Amino acid sequence: MTHATHTVEKIGGTSMSRVHELRDTLLVSDPARPYGRIFVVSAFGGITNLLLEHKKSGEPGVYAAFASREEDHGWLAALDRASDAMIAAHRVVLDHPGDVEQADGFVRDRLIGARNCLIDLQRLCSHGHFRLSEHMLQTRELLSGLGEAHSAFVTALMLQRAGISARFVDLSGWRDDGEVSLDQRIQRAMQDIDPQTEMPIVTGYAQCREGLMREFDRGYSEVTFSRLAALTGAREAIIHKEFHLSSADPNLVGADAVRKLGRTNFDVADQLSNLGMEAIHPKAAKTLRQSGVPLRVTNAFEPHDPGTLIDDQPATRPAVEIVTGLDLFALELFEQDMVGAKGYDAFILEVLTRHRVRIVSKVSNANTITHYVDSSLKVLRRVEKDLNERYASACVSSRAVAMAAAVGRDLTGLSVLSRGLGALAAAGLEAIGAAQGSRPVEVQFIVEREALAASIKALHGALVEGQAEALPKAA
Repeated sequence: MTHATHTVEKIGGTSMSRVHELRDTLLVSDPARPYGRIFVVSAFGGITNLLLEHKKSGEPGVYAAFASREEDHGWLAALDRASDAMIAAHRVVLDHPGDVEQADGFVRDRLIGARNCLIDLQRLCSHGHFRLSEHMLQTRELLSGLGEAHSAFVTALMLQRAGISARFVDLSGWRDDGEVSLDQRIQRAMQDIDPQTEMPIVTGYAQCREGLMREFDRGYSEVTFSRLAALTGAREAIIHKEFHLSSADPNLVGADAVRKLGRTNFDVADQLSNLGMEAIHPKAAKTLRQSGVPLRVTNAFEPHDPGTLIDDQPATRPAVEIVTGLDLFALELFEQDMVGAKGYDAFILEVLTRHRVRIVSKVSNANTITHYVDSSLKVLRRVEKDLNERYASACVSSRAVAMAAAVGRDLTGLSVLSRGLGALAAAGLEAIGAAQGSRPVEVQFIVEREALAASIKALHGALVEGQAEALPKAA
């Protein structure tokens, strides 16, 4: 395979639902030379929710219904709903009757196969020697892979109809007898493909020995994308989103006020991931960074705009590049006897790790340790119970708060902390706390949860819009 001349590009689920609109602009940007590009696709919008569970509401899909061990008709009905939605999705994209017939057949084959597999698994686990719980991760991966396989197959059909030599590359391991690593799965699938003469359309899910969902759950497609870019020696990795990577959410600060970043680095991308605003999964970013493959984030529906380039280059000048935030809980342990004692922090970390609570930030003084965590209240109550049992004389409490953060490659000399506090005060807002690390890349402001939107707007106005040399306007 030719190295360093092709790109590896990922299209997200929302954009995939409009992939027919992208055919002549994004996928075939140069009809005279459409190749040199490998596309990794997510499932059509909403399909993975139906196959697993709704990402936000938690409404059960096929997996959740199957895992609950309710009557068979529950997960079977969910499977039928997923099938109907998949067929409806590709009928929006495909317009040739022959292509629609092939796509309908693909859905029937895959979903009937999945149904038979789940029925057999239920039958097997009805015997005392087998436990359904031991097979749920594989079941989750099987179901999730159906969505990406479907969207990749349909996209390849659509492109072939347009005269492009597109190839469906299925990494989902469907009816594959072997067990291979992720790298082996990718290398075997790509070994006979020359992206200079054909366009590979690759599934975002890859079945492998490591089990992508064990560590990444629904973030697996970006891991597949980054490994594919690294292993094939891509010139650039590109993520096509529905929006530009901008200095703030335009819905909060106004479309006329935000700036497209244009250029940033992986350090900033890591800070954004910690704040729940992922430009790319941090493990995927690590792969690209170590492989020397730069990342570009573009707006899929503005194909002529270069978007934002993310690499390891330092900033040419100090600047706040983005203001964002998220809702958190402040978990506080106050103990008079903590002064001079050791072990408090270690046990708190052990409890938070055991309950899989993500720590966003932390502050401490002589007798108080506060962790700002991204968690549900239900899980946090279990954490509080464990801490109270260990430290009976301590006061353990939690409260809903939010964090607004100013992030940039280099914040040196900008007085972001003091200017940010001043901007909040001028807007009639009060910071519960504020912190900045020794590396000048982020300043955090803890505010009341209901004040987050107003805080982001105030900080953006002072720190981004108020900069002498503004970042480029977002298109």
